[in-house]
Order: sequence, then C-alpha cells, then structure tokens
Amino acid sequence: QVQLVESGGGLVQPGESLRLSCAASGMTSSINVMGWYRQAPGKERELVAIITSRGITNYGDSVKGRFTISRDNAKNTVYLEMNSLKPADTAVYYCQAYISAYPIYYWGQGTQVTVSS
Repeated sequence: QVQLVESGGGLVQPGESLRLSCAASGMTSSINVMGWYRQAPGKERELVAIITSRGITNYGDSVKGRFTISRDNAKNTVYLEMNSLKPADTAVYYCQAYISAYPIYYWGQGTQVTVSS
C-alpha cells in the first residue's frame, strides 16, 4: 500500500506561482513513477506531469514551459512548481504513484488550485 498526501493548493491571481507537494508513505521503495493529474469541473482528468524514479519527466502540452515537476527520493516527495498560472489551470490536482511490479496506481485525495483575479 502507498499513501499520498498533497498540499500547497490555494487561490492565486493570474500570472502568479504556486508549488504543490505530495508526500508518499508505505511501500515507497516500489514506486516507479509519480505524477500530477488535474480535473476541472465538467472535464476529464488530464495529465499534468510525471517523473520516473530516474528523473525522466513528461508534461501535458498545456503546461509545458510553465510547470516543473521534481522528486526528492530521500523524502519520498514529489513537487510541482507552477508558474505563470492561468484561469484555465483551475482544477483539483491529484498526485499519483505507479508501481509497475503489480501493476497498480495510487491516488491522493486532491488539492484545489484556483486561479482568479
């Protein structure tokens, strides 16, 4: 089992920055990929960014160049640095962990990010 706890969401104005954190506990040594997904009202959940245990990253097209994902393996924590935020970035952001050995996905409870003037 893996438990994921997100933090760092909130209300910001357009153009501002925000950093999300996701702390993992449990079978953390088995996690291969961690990432962030988001879901806006009335829309499907979409990829924001993922990072492998070796540091390989991939981003959704809408956030490339503005968001940066990073991972501290010693702290079992993944971060999402979000810059130049837009109202379209408003969503609930979910942390995900993937273990390829099973395979199985784990999800956090989500954290709300609202970008509004």
